[in-house]
Amino acid sequence: MNPPVSILIPCFNAERWIAQAIESALAQTWPEKEVIVVDDGSTDDSLNIIKRFGNRIRWETGPNRGGNVARNRLLQLARGEWLQYLDADDYLLPGKITGQVQFLREHPDVDIQFSEFMIEHWSATGSSIEITRLAATNDIWVLLARWLLPGTGSGLWRRQAILDAGGWNEQQPCCQEHELYLRLLMAGSRFRYCPDGGYVYRQWSDGTVCKRDKREVHRRHLEIERRAEDFLRERNELSPGRQREFNQGYFEIARQAWLYDQRFAVEIIKSIKRSQPDFVPAGKVAPYGYRLLWRLLGFRLTETIADWRRRPTAN
Repeated sequence: MNPPVSILIPCFNAERWIAQAIESALAQTWPEKEVIVVDDGSTDDSLNIIKRFGNRIRWETGPNRGGNVARNRLLQLARGEWLQYLDADDYLLPGKITGQVQFLREHPDVDIQFSEFMIEHWSATGSSIEITRLAATNDIWVLLARWLLPGTGSGLWRRQAILDAGGWNEQQPCCQEHELYLRLLMAGSRFRYCPDGGYVYRQWSDGTVCKRDKREVHRRHLEIERRAEDFLRERNELSPGRQREFNQGYFEIARQAWLYDQRFAVEIIKSIKRSQPDFVPAGKVAPYGYRLLWRLLGFRLTETIADWRRRPTAN
């Protein structure tokens, strides 16, 4: 039996992209599908474009109430056992759902499957494609700690798992899928990596919350990470390895936060030291020279030197 899949598209002022998103959903080779669009009070021509698809899709519109309200409404409208969320400015490759449903036949206990995806970078000079690579670990908590779980459209979601977790948090302004990932993990949902991708995330605007307000994004990011850390600690499942991954994630936020709020960045580092006094950062964000200075001078002086090196040199 072919499980039905609902392809769910929330839309707000996406007249430039919405037609391609819907067309990519309709072009999916998986036969048992429905395409549903909820227009979240667009003020551009998005709704007229949506209407042109006629009875090939289901759609509705209403006042602008935010992305997660639209996602929850789509969740209510969906008839499928499995859900494919697709933001209106992204698109799918034709075999995306077919490959992932076939994967489910081999792993019927999965609630959320996730895959690598492509990022399509847009600029005034053109576009380019980048393929994401996920970390080589089966520990989903580590992927959450390192902020490596992919965007909403990368996988398939069991509808009942989202319902059991309480749906999308309508008060969450950013980091929305990560907040849902956390509640799904806390509820015991089963995650699994699927090698078949086919989701394309289009990065084109500087007007999103994630780019417009870094402070709020980092605050929400830390809130989710600390909830996850506390949950694991209460269950005696916060191993030293997991603790280190959380601290590495905090360090990466601190390096970014230093550029706009040094006091905030230092407080993050202090929290790392309280849980792991011998912590030393790793990865591309802390190359060898940085780590050496960290050991000798600590975070504040190392970042001060990094500031000096970032300054443009006079000709």
